[in-house]
Amino acid sequence: RSRRSKGPMVVFDCGAVARNLIESELFGHERGAFTGAVASRAGVFEQANGGTIFIDELGELPVELQPTLLRVLEQRQVRRVGGRHLRPVDVRVVAATNRDLQREVAAGRFREDLYYRLAVVEVGLPPLRERLEDLDLLIAHLLSEAPMDHSVRGVTPAVMRRLRAWSWPGNVRELRNTLLRTLPFCDDAYIDIDALPPDLASPADDILAMPLERAREREGRSKQHLTARGTEERLYTIHIYPRIGCHPTNA
Repeated sequence: RSRRSKGPMVVFDCGAVARNLIESELFGHERGAFTGAVASRAGVFEQANGGTIFIDELGELPVELQPTLLRVLEQRQVRRVGGRHLRPVDVRVVAATNRDLQREVAAGRFREDLYYRLAVVEVGLPPLRERLEDLDLLIAHLLSEAPMDHSVRGVTPAVMRRLRAWSWPGNVRELRNTLLRTLPFCDDAYIDIDALPPDLASPADDILAMPLERAREREGRSKQHLTARGTEERLYTIHIYPRIGCHPTNA
């Protein structure tokens, strides 16, 4: 229903562009503005005029460019690098980051005024290990978007149990890469255990034989939260004793 729904959708990844080129990519440049600028070029804000710009990895934006971005958001005008004229832009800005921007603000690595200018509506996306109920939909989508021909339609129940037992430190990217790795080894319409990478192919119940570091990862706990010997023993007590028929009451 938005009036921008038929406008352009432009994506810009702050982490995928060289630091010295970010300003030019965002706001454009005029011919001769710097070495190699043989022609004038519109930046992504101008390209997205009338539509939406998605700024990914916003936390990677250099501090020295943050005032310029703030000014564009406030004034809805851009000045190309090397240019003198302001150009009006009408865009909806959506931004994403894997950093805690409030902590970045406190550390002086992100401007507070820019943060509050952007944080009109915030949507937090939990890590994959905290929303395993999404696995079915994610697997179907990722298989449909795979950049290769295949006839795989899903995973077997046994594979799904392994996927649900995994901690997914790499989140959806790790899931995508895992599925892509299995496709060349699938002879059926469903991914089976034999096609999984070795770590995932091992039964979830083999935590008894795992080193403590691997057990931490399997149980979805970070090293920082499991440093004391007593905490390590508690992890094994809570998660291993019940699997061998013991039910301690004083763990």
